[in-house]
Formats: sequence, C-alpha cells, structure tokens
Amino acid sequence: MDKNTLLALLLIGLVIIGFQWLNQPSEAELAERQRQMDSIAAVQEAEQQHDIAAGDVDTLSTDEMTHLMGVLQNMPDGNAAINSDGVMLSLKDGKVDGTVTVGNKTVKWDEVTASTSSDPATHNLAVQAVQRVLDVYAKNGSFAASLAGTEQMVTLENDSLKVELSTKGGIIARATLKGYKTYKTPQLVLFDKGDNDYSFTLSNNTQRFETKNFYFEPKKLNDSTVLMNLELEGGAQWGLKYTLVPGSYMVRMEMVQQGMNQVIPLNINLVDLDWHQKISRHEFGKTFEERNSGIYYKFSGKSGDVKNVNENSSDEKEVKDNLKWVSAKNQFFSSVLVADSVMSSAKMTSVVIDKDMPDYENYIKDVNIHTLIPYSSDKPNPASFYFYLGPNRYHMLSSYDKFSPKEDLKLTHLIPLGWKLFRLINVGVIIPVFDWLGKFMSNYGIIILVLTIIIKTVLWPLTYKSYVSQAKMRILAPDIAAINEKYPNQEDALKKQQKTMELYRQAGASPFGGCLPIMLQMPILIAMFTFFPSCIELRGQSFLWADDLSAPDKIIQWTTNIPFISSMFGNHLSLFCLLMTVTNIIYTYITSKSQASSQSMPGMKAMMYMMPLMFMFMFNNYASGLSYYYFISLLITIVQTFVSRMFVTEEKVRATIAANSAKPKKKKSKWMERLEEAQKQQQQLQKQRSNASKRQKR
Repeated sequence: MDKNTLLALLLIGLVIIGFQWLNQPSEAELAERQRQMDSIAAVQEAEQQHDIAAGDVDTLSTDEMTHLMGVLQNMPDGNAAINSDGVMLSLKDGKVDGTVTVGNKTVKWDEVTASTSSDPATHNLAVQAVQRVLDVYAKNGSFAASLAGTEQMVTLENDSLKVELSTKGGIIARATLKGYKTYKTPQLVLFDKGDNDYSFTLSNNTQRFETKNFYFEPKKLNDSTVLMNLELEGGAQWGLKYTLVPGSYMVRMEMVQQGMNQVIPLNINLVDLDWHQKISRHEFGKTFEERNSGIYYKFSGKSGDVKNVNENSSDEKEVKDNLKWVSAKNQFFSSVLVADSVMSSAKMTSVVIDKDMPDYENYIKDVNIHTLIPYSSDKPNPASFYFYLGPNRYHMLSSYDKFSPKEDLKLTHLIPLGWKLFRLINVGVIIPVFDWLGKFMSNYGIIILVLTIIIKTVLWPLTYKSYVSQAKMRILAPDIAAINEKYPNQEDALKKQQKTMELYRQAGASPFGGCLPIMLQMPILIAMFTFFPSCIELRGQSFLWADDLSAPDKIIQWTTNIPFISSMFGNHLSLFCLLMTVTNIIYTYITSKSQASSQSMPGMKAMMYMMPLMFMFMFNNYASGLSYYYFISLLITIVQTFVSRMFVTEEKVRATIAANSAKPKKKKSKWMERLEEAQKQQQQLQKQRSNASKRQKR
C-alpha cells in the first residue's frame, strides 16, 4: 500500500468522523426523543391494562390440551396425575380436573380453561405455569411419564452400613455407618437426605434427559438388591440396580437398560454424571476436620496417582485424563465412586462453608463433580460402579483393592500420611507396630506411650551420638577460642582452619556431628506428625482428661475472637499441648547448657526459646494424641540426656585428645590435600588484592 492510498483512507476516515460529529443530536433533541419513547410505553401499558381489565386473558391452545390429555393418559401405574411447579392435575372419568397454584392464590381448572376471568393477571400466570409443565414433558420425550410421582424410600442394610434409596432420581439419599457416632449424635450419618444427589444425563440429537427429574419404580429383587426402574414409551427401560455387598461398606451400582437404542442413538457414546454433596461435620475439632476434607481422585491405570483439590480454600480443578475414582472425603470418612471402566475427564469444585453461611456449624465443604461416563445404548449393562461409603481405616481400604483386580485402587491414599518417604515410614513401620500393640492393649493412651518408648529406644543410638558430639563441641569451645585468638588476621585463616580441624580430629568431634543424627530422626518425627491426626482408631478414645484423642483436649474455652490468634490457636487451651510446651522449654534449657556458646550469634538463644511457643500455637488445635506423643517423647529425651552425661565427661574427652595426639599422624587424604591447596590459592589471591589496594591508596 503506497502513501497516496494511505492518505486517501485517512481523509475518508476524517470525513466520516466529521459528518457524525456535525449530525449528532443536541441535548434538547435527545430529551425530546426520550419523552416520546416514554409516552409510547405509557400508552402501550395503558392499552395492556385496559385489555386485561376487559377480560382479555391467555388460553391453552387445542394442541396444548391434546398434549395434556396424552401426558395424563400415559402416566405409569394408572396414576394419571401431574404434580409439578404448582400444577396439580388428574384425569377423572376422561376429564381433566385439579388446581394451579400461583404464589398464594389457587386457581381451579375450570377457571384456567375459561375465556374470561375476574382476575386476569392471576389467570394468565396459571396458564403460563401449565404451559411450562407441558414444555418440560415435551422436552423429556419418552421419559415424560416419569416426571410425576410420589417419592418413596427403600432401605438396604447389613452389619456395617444402612443406605436409603430415593425413588426421586433413583439415588442413595441417606447413608448411616453403624458403630460410629459424631461429637453430638449417637449415630453417624455420612450424608442425609438433601445433602447428597447425583444424576446421569442421557441425550439424543435434540433432547437431554436428567435422571434426577424422574420418579423411579423400586423393585426389591432380594434382601440386598434393589432395582430403580423407569418404564419408557415404546417398551424401553432404563434403571439403576443397587446391591449392598454383605459385611462391607461397598454398594454396587449398575446401569441396566433395554431397548434404549430406540431413544438414544448408537452414535452417542458418553453420558454426563453430576455429583453434588455437602460434606457433613462429624468431629469436635472442626478446624482440623476442615483441613482434611475435600475432593480426592485417582487417575486411571496401575500407576495412576491420587490427587486432591485444594483443601484449605475454595477451589476448582479440571482434568482431561481418565479417572478411576472420585471422592467426597471427610477427615475420617469418605464417599467414593469407583468406576468399573473409567471416567472420561472431570470438572471439580470445592467450596468452604464460611462462618457467615447458615450451614457453618453442620457442614464442612460443598463439593460438585462433573464427569463423563462411556455409554452405549445397545448394551444391557453399559456402565457400573462401586460406592464406598465408610471409614478411612487403612487396612479396610487396602482390602477393597480386590474389587478392581486389574489395578491398585490406592484407596489408602484417602488417608493423608505425608509425602512418599514419610508415608513409607507410616505404612511400613508405624501402622504395623500400632496395630500389633492394639492386639494386647485396649487403652490407646497406653498404646501411644508404649509406641513412643519403642521409637525412642530404636532412635537412642542416634540420640546418644548427637549428644556426644554436642558435649565434645562444648568441651572444646575454650580450645577453639584460643586458636581464634592466636590467629586473628585474615591472612592466617588457612592456618587457623588447619589447627581447628586438627583439634576436631584428635578429639573425634565434628561441628556437624550433632546435626546429622537429628536430621536422620526428622523423617520419623514428621511421619508421626501426619499419622496421629489421621488415625481413626484414636477417634472417640478417651485418656486421662482427654475425651477424644483425635481432637483437642480443651480445658479452658472462651468466646471472644482474638484477632490474628484465634484463626490458628483457636478459642481454647489444650492441656496436653501446654504440657508439651513446658517440657519443650525445659528441654531447650538443658540442650543450651550442653552446647558450646556462640558469641557470633547472640540471637540464637532467644530463637531457641521462641520455637516451643511457636509449636504451642501450631499444636493447640491439633489432635490431643499428637501433643501427648510429643510430650512423652520430650520427657524420654530429657531422661536420655541425663543418662548420656554419665558417659561423656570432660576428663574422657581430654583423654581421647591426648591419646590421638600421641598416635603417628596419618597421611592426608587426597581430598584434604586438594582442599588445603584450594585454601592456599584463595589466601594468596586475598594477599594480592590487599597489596593492590594499599598501592592505590598511596
């Protein structure tokens, strides 16, 4: 494009803009136009009110009346009645009868079909309500006859689980876990009616059928199996068959159908599944229950990982890969939907129930899961699932892998046992020992005590080595200070380091000797940190003043909300946490006396005493069993420290130094030689820089 063309386009644009600016209406013209539009609207409204006042009302067309008669005549079981959206109609002696409720007014059917009315506005709303209902029936095609009905509840139960099935939607509406209770009720209802619903959406080329809108016909096949069935026009059938597996928390759910290829074309190979649940609160310690509740899911395949949506805040996540199961998980209980095949991608949303919400005291999270299920309309059983509705108990979840022989379900990952290393310690060591002790003892406070003693005994060699190293460093502190005074200049840094390392070598000490044993113990300490809050065996178990070892042992409570503190510390004081803090401060004091003093880091001592207080804020809301474990562990550590002092004295360390000094010096290792060579080069470089700096100043 040349310059002349660009100039021409620019001029054309300027002309258009100028023309629009010159022809824009003035404020007076705009006001006049608005006045005219308001006048027209007023006239139209007056005409409409006049027409209504004169009795100009809506009526049902002949086609709509024919459709209504057809809907009523095709109702299942000879019910011949509609009860939806305020419309209550039935067929009596071949004629339609009933009422339509609009707001707080009820209109009789003969008034709805009349051509005039004393209350035209209400009459028209009643007609529109009937039209909406007929539109819903028209959109649901072959399923339309199942839109009306009466909700019934059918019960299946075994020794562990009781489930109540609703004919509205054909779903598990209520699940009760036997042998468990909540912090305020004698029985544990995993979810109640209205808190759990799921729906399959089948579709053809023009319509979508949501099963939550339909009333199913229940058929109890035996004591443990119920079929929720829909009879469709043309003889087709679609339903959900539920089987409660004996002696377990598993419910088998199978999609069953017949003749559905008349309704759903074969080119439709997916159905939508929408699952919504309000996760109920069951525990006294609500704060920690909130942190461990949410949506968990597993990717399909033998090596499929288990992931979760953020538990600490409201969040949503969308995955494109195939899933094996999804779960609405609580701290100690879960609802898990396991597919026999796969779930093709999913969109998951988790909303935290905040304090300003009306359901705050009774619920933890509000979760929604949308996924796709492989489907074929010509198969009698196109999809099947297992519902796990039970406790997050490790060995129980592990045993349910048999329901999927082709891949490891990894249901045990519903229990948060930490990252891979910490989880390995829990699964391989802590849980087996804990279960083994449970065979001989019934009091879990005693079990924790014995478990702590076993752990501290196993770790004793590392603890002792750490103490010995700290003691040697404390004893050598005056010698290190003397070396530092003898070589104060930077030029003597290499010589000072050599003398220091030689002293360490003679005493058999290392500045890192105390850190390494502690670091080796850290994985076990962290593993225990994740184990106790997730251990359902502690739930409801009392010990001393603690009523529940899985919840805080509150001895003092208050209602005042303390800014910046209540969110972490809570509105209470836990006694085991307080004892742990006091013991930790005592241990810190003993440790500080066992270590070499450091003038270069004067704030370190204050930081050491701050740490126990920080842990107090962290653990006050945690399970009392965890605070009790750390309390006992610290007491044992203090005892071990005093025992260690009996074997590590200054006389023995000095004797070791003297003995090592008398031995012939060993040849330096190649690594030490390279280190010293690098130090010499660095020292020479520093001297050169120092000399150059002095010359520049001259």
